[in-house]
Amino acid sequence: MKLLVTGGLGFIGSNFVRWSLKRYPTLRIVNLDLRTYAGNPANLKGMEGASRHRWVKGDVADPKTVDRAMKGADAVVHFAAESHVDRSILDASAFLRTNVVGTQVMLDAARRHKVRRFVHVSTDEVYGSVEAGESVETDPLLPNSPYAASKAASDLVARAAFITHGLPVMTTRCSNNFGPYQFPEKALPLMVTNWIEGKPFPLYGDGLNVRDWVHVTDHCRAVDLVLRKGKPGEIYNVGGTASLTNKKLVGLVRGIMGVDESLVTPVTDRKAHDRRYAVDCEKLRALGFRHETTFELALRSTIKWYRDNAWWWRPLKNRGDVKTYYKKNYAGRGRA
Repeated sequence: MKLLVTGGLGFIGSNFVRWSLKRYPTLRIVNLDLRTYAGNPANLKGMEGASRHRWVKGDVADPKTVDRAMKGADAVVHFAAESHVDRSILDASAFLRTNVVGTQVMLDAARRHKVRRFVHVSTDEVYGSVEAGESVETDPLLPNSPYAASKAASDLVARAAFITHGLPVMTTRCSNNFGPYQFPEKALPLMVTNWIEGKPFPLYGDGLNVRDWVHVTDHCRAVDLVLRKGKPGEIYNVGGTASLTNKKLVGLVRGIMGVDESLVTPVTDRKAHDRRYAVDCEKLRALGFRHETTFELALRSTIKWYRDNAWWWRPLKNRGDVKTYYKKNYAGRGRA
């Protein structure tokens, strides 16, 4: 199989590329990635099956680039997206271009090239804040952040491609991912790397926002299962194995790392900060999906990975653009 993966230099995409090349010895992957601030070739350093991988630098919103990259592809897994909520609040324009226009360009090209399977990777944030129970795939989309709104729009674009043109597209909606190679602006790697450096971690608001956590390898397995066994036109929620408040997560990580509570700094809450996400994964389980790792073991292995791989994250955190963003978005908030 020749598989086109978009965003394969990012966190989830690079883990999927690594996992897939190891799992399928005859698989060939074309990796379309623009290498934005969060795209990092080091994410694929030393991976197994490198000779069956080709990186194409390009924008998913550029029809000519997408057309060239998709030539001969049997299937597509579309990870490429702007994904950081805080950045979307500061400026939503890149999110609309990449997440909405880029998805439409990808779908149009897939139709022209008669791609047999297309997985559009989305997020549980499209459901909005869930007061009780779990979101199912037929629930209305009620996004609250510019990021979530752009992903909800891309989900509808994918649905339209199936309804209007019969494109065999499946959508996955995943809860919070964690694991190696996650850009250190996201909560968990920021927390861990800050504490390795002896720096405080900014905790939004009262810390009682609830998130469901799934290890990135389990997410990769779920996406692969949907790619191979999912029903075209369907949506599949991908949940994790632990639902807990941000405050509880901070406490668990502090305990594992032996960090004093003084390195937690409450800051003013984020705008439109969804209180709780939770997804029902019965449809995915019906395909045969089971998690392969427990949350605690995966959390410990993730912390160990960041401790052992400072060569990977220190250059990212020391970049001028990252320092400027961090100072602008967190340092000026003050204590909550």
